[in-house]
Amino acid sequence: MSRTMQINYWKKVPRTRWLPISEILQNGKQQEDVLLRKTPSNLTMNQTRKKQPSEETKPHTAFVNKFLKRSPFRSSTAERGKEGDLNTAASQPSDGTQTAALDTAKPLTSEMELGSRMEKNEQFLQKLGKKSLDKCLDLNNCGLTAADLRELAASLPFLPDLEELDISWNDFVGGTLHSITQQMHLVSHLKILRLGSCRLTTEDVRALGEALDAIPDLEELNLSWNSEVGGNLPVVFHKVQDRSKIRTLELVECALTPDDGVFVGQLLPALQSLEVLDLSMNRNIGDSLNSIAQGLQRTSSLKVLKLHLCGLSQKSVKILDTALRYLDELRRLDLSCNKELGGGFEDLPAQLATRRHLQVLDLHQCSLTASDVVSLTQVIPLLSNLQELDLSANKNVGSSSENLLSRLRFLPALKSLLLNSCALEREPFEALAEASLHLRALEILNLSWNKCVGGNLELLLDTLKLSTSLQELRLSSCSLVTEDVASLASIIQTGHLAKLQKLDLSYNDSVCDAGWAVFCQNVGSLKELSELDISLRPSNFRDCGQWVKHLLCAVTKLPKITEIGMKRWVLPPSQEGQLESLDQNHRHGVRLDHDGFRIKSLLGRHVHLKSA
Repeated sequence: MSRTMQINYWKKVPRTRWLPISEILQNGKQQEDVLLRKTPSNLTMNQTRKKQPSEETKPHTAFVNKFLKRSPFRSSTAERGKEGDLNTAASQPSDGTQTAALDTAKPLTSEMELGSRMEKNEQFLQKLGKKSLDKCLDLNNCGLTAADLRELAASLPFLPDLEELDISWNDFVGGTLHSITQQMHLVSHLKILRLGSCRLTTEDVRALGEALDAIPDLEELNLSWNSEVGGNLPVVFHKVQDRSKIRTLELVECALTPDDGVFVGQLLPALQSLEVLDLSMNRNIGDSLNSIAQGLQRTSSLKVLKLHLCGLSQKSVKILDTALRYLDELRRLDLSCNKELGGGFEDLPAQLATRRHLQVLDLHQCSLTASDVVSLTQVIPLLSNLQELDLSANKNVGSSSENLLSRLRFLPALKSLLLNSCALEREPFEALAEASLHLRALEILNLSWNKCVGGNLELLLDTLKLSTSLQELRLSSCSLVTEDVASLASIIQTGHLAKLQKLDLSYNDSVCDAGWAVFCQNVGSLKELSELDISLRPSNFRDCGQWVKHLLCAVTKLPKITEIGMKRWVLPPSQEGQLESLDQNHRHGVRLDHDGFRIKSLLGRHVHLKSA
């Protein structure tokens, strides 16, 4: 399943009390009306009543020290002198009445103080493995705590030019988002907001809905993998205006309900700038596809539509085909993993055939029938700009695809062709081999789990010889025999496949030691190779032959290799010493998947040898 991400939902974190900004910026002294921004129009200062602050009233900008490389306070000495000092609010009188005048705090003019702030910022970001940019704050998967989030909220007033905020994959965001959304009006130029997998609560969803109108320039919103969004979608978008600038909306696996699907259809006409819509992994919206399709008819700028694993049925194909008439700019269509779609393509999808700008079509694991394949034979060759085609995990493609695969020759721009697990038979495979001669732009070819390739790889030899762009070749579990691997080695030896980066020959247990020896003697010629997999099947263990020394020698000749999979191959004791004695001056790190032991140094690199 593409892009599948497994999410565990833990017990919800108790809602953390948000500290007022004054408690964060002031060290133990209660104050009011803290000066949040230095913009002159926002200052409320009694110019005739200035006092010198004590050490107790000196502001402490803890989170600014952590996160901000630049802030409104980081100006030149001359500018600081002209524009005024940072002020704090005066203490409340003992009788409870409020004083409007603000005391002037000690200006942050010390270069040492600024340097300390910068140093703390760097230390904090290094701990998180992140970098701070002027307009981008990326805290994705940083393990933020509730305290960090309070500090983040306190820092927003100092980031008026912030355009991108990503706090995805931080569990403690759930239950505390309101502390951030209350400050959204201070970052009104925000264009990108990512909150994926933050364990948002219903209260968080409501708070976000109230804050969206405070960021009118928002172009991208990602709420994926937050189950509480489901059933509450209207609460999130009830303030979205007709002139919304949102271009990307991602709601992957949000437990959307059929009613949410209906609401999406009503929302889409307001999103006139929408270019990317991803509703994947919401299994319950298939029944509301009629409403969604009607909304799509009014989003003429849409370029990407992803409905992966959305519970679509045979009828869905006709519904979507009608909507496609209005999507002139569509570039990517993903209908994958909707197993009930099978049979829906039997009636020719007329509008799909006219999408000449379509570049990506993903129909993997859709239970396509033989009749579907016949219909697609008439449609797919007309998509002259198609660059990626995924028909994998559709068994009927292999038995009835001779005409379809032969007509792929009419797709000169095709870069990625995925036909793994299609149960290809000999005649369709021959048709594919012939058509592939015309696919000069092909970069990715996946034929894994098609047994007919074994003993017939020579049919693809001419394609592999002529290919100048191929970067990824996957032939896992193809029943390859020794002759197949030897043929592949000869192509490599003659200088072909020079751009190959990933090669998967795993689960081909029928290849004998002689075949692996020839292959390993020549694999060192693939100078761009970064990943190689020759693992055995899980049920099979074999001793490495003498060919393993050729493989270890080849590693020294592959400057970009980072991973070698050879699970369930058993190294003889004599070779273990060779692993440790190889040249220690190679620069790159290599991960070597193996069985039973771990060796820490190989060619000066950390090489992990681990059990399957």
